[in-house]
Amino acid sequence: MAAEARRGMRLTGSLSFRLGVALALVLAIGGVAVSLAAYAYGRSAAQQSYDRLLVGAASQIAGSLRLRDGEVIVDIPISAFELLSLAPRDRVVYAVFDNQGRRVTGYDTVALPEGDGGFFTDSFAGEPARYVHVRRQIAERSFLGAVDVVVGQTTEARQELAQQITRNALLALALVGLVISGLAVLAVRSALRPLRRLERDFAARSVRDLTPVDVEVPQEIASLVAALNRFIGRIDRQVRVMRTLIADASHQLRTPIAALRAQAELAREATDAEEQLRLVTKIHDRSRNLSRLTDQLLNHAMIIHRADSVELAPVDLRAVASDAVSQFDQTLSGAEQVVRIDLPEAPMRCDGDALSLVEACKNLITNAVSYGKPPITVFVRDDGPALGLGVRDRGDGMAEEMWADAGSRFAKRSGVSSTSAGLGLSIVSAVAQAHGGRLTLRRPDSGGFEVFVALPKLREAEA
Repeated sequence: MAAEARRGMRLTGSLSFRLGVALALVLAIGGVAVSLAAYAYGRSAAQQSYDRLLVGAASQIAGSLRLRDGEVIVDIPISAFELLSLAPRDRVVYAVFDNQGRRVTGYDTVALPEGDGGFFTDSFAGEPARYVHVRRQIAERSFLGAVDVVVGQTTEARQELAQQITRNALLALALVGLVISGLAVLAVRSALRPLRRLERDFAARSVRDLTPVDVEVPQEIASLVAALNRFIGRIDRQVRVMRTLIADASHQLRTPIAALRAQAELAREATDAEEQLRLVTKIHDRSRNLSRLTDQLLNHAMIIHRADSVELAPVDLRAVASDAVSQFDQTLSGAEQVVRIDLPEAPMRCDGDALSLVEACKNLITNAVSYGKPPITVFVRDDGPALGLGVRDRGDGMAEEMWADAGSRFAKRSGVSSTSAGLGLSIVSAVAQAHGGRLTLRRPDSGGFEVFVALPKLREAEA
């Protein structure tokens, strides 16, 4: 069953898998970005920490300077290098320069940098090193100027501290990533739960259940459910049309067919020529009525089917009226009524299905010929907000209290039996509803009776 249900589908992979891949990519990109940020933060934190130690050591050396006979005396305090000993594998270099730029003490490899002080990067014994330059101004009678202190340290400890901070950050990131991944799995399952509810709803339905879907769904798939309900509604209408056609055919056609058969048997057994002619005439009349009823049954089913399957297009109602009169005249064999036509000169355009509108107009003509009084006029007119396509005769028409039920199936009209009344106005009402219009009955001031379909006008932009 599952294989048959999937036949004809174009599968494009699992939605859960695609969401999982998308979330994994987002997490991966975020992880890379956070890793780079963690590494940059680790380097910056390590740099700042050891730079403070360098500044502290250089400041202590600068604070210990004193003068003797105009000469700079340096007594390096032990505490200055105790701070830098926190990085035991790094080597420390220093140098002190007087106001003439002469080296007072320190390493020969350390040169006096330009500027008033600050940090700079150089090398020491082939290793990268970080230096700080501190300047102390001295103003005494025997000495006037600045003494420069330069302290440097290799960067092995800085790099280790940066790596340690990065590792700790990445470890925390990995733990957070695992938690987020678990939450993402739960979120995906929760997000797809409405689809599973829809699946269970459809799987639990019987083959006859065409009711709308009534399942709680989030706003994002509400339009999908609405589209499914519209599709189910169209199927339901088609099934109801089929069931109605079968029921009507079995109910409405059984009696006249049985009567035809009985009369045909009587006519076959009749010996009197006049009696046989009378029976043949009855058979002919019943055959015509049966033909018209069958045609109306099929037309009613076709109209409802086309309402769901045919796209509306701009139609000139004048052409519809002309086609209806022409086709009706071809089937009016022997009728004495004269069908007139009253059309305006300007186009009367609306969105419609020409075939359905022609059938509706033909049914209006048939009803007028059967139950009205000549002359019978097919008209198209502009009724302001709508266009009117209908038929007018000089009869009294049906009683006004029956107008509300005029479009019902097999309703009795002015005492006429339901079978003889047929489906004429029911077909017209179905066509009107399919076109967004309405079936209208009216007695004009000039007398007579009008039955017409009021249809929305075609918008000017479309016209």
